Amino acid sequence: MPSSRKLFAVIPAAGLSRRMGRPKLLLPLGEKTVIRHLLDALDRPDVAGRVVVLRRDDEALAAEVRSAGAIVVAPASPPPDMRSSVQHALDAIRATHAPTADDGWLLVPADHPLLVADVLAQLIKAWNTSDAPILVPRCDGRRGHPTFFRWSLADEVVTIPCDKGLNELVRWHMNDIAEISLQDRSVLYDLDTPEDYEAMQARFRGE
Repeated sequence: MPSSRKLFAVIPAAGLSRRMGRPKLLLPLGEKTVIRHLLDALDRPDVAGRVVVLRRDDEALAAEVRSAGAIVVAPASPPPDMRSSVQHALDAIRATHAPTADDGWLLVPADHPLLVADVLAQLIKAWNTSDAPILVPRCDGRRGHPTFFRWSLADEVVTIPCDKGLNELVRWHMNDIAEISLQDRSVLYDLDTPEDYEAMQARFRGE
């Protein structure tokens, strides 16, 4: 595949952390916040841009994202769901980078701070040598994060019904998905509840 193929990271971060009971993306993990761990993992030469979509009133999160050198997208109205957040991110990338159909975007939840550099490198290498429109990691029989999409699918996001999520886009192309089997369970971890946070702190400490 041509080395000029670009890849952009799309990070929806407009949720209210209701299950956590406090803003989870600014919680500390070691010496960094949850969101900073993710943004630093994605700060690599083969990722052309990191775009974080958040609520306009979330000034603390916006400051943390900017301090990591990532792009903040803060719509006038809070995105009601992940599909809307992704659409805002894609619009911003389209306006500033004019991606080609063969470029790509990876979707990763903002509460996914344990993204391992070696795992990400393995996935990006697989993506760059694949013709599939979608690529997902799989571990322990489950699909994980991040999910990679060809830019040619970006225009389909806006056509997803309002009562459906991004999984609908995956379903539409279910026969053309490339799956990468991994042994590293970090692709399955996310952060929703206080119990998740305690478990993630333990994993971060290597317990």
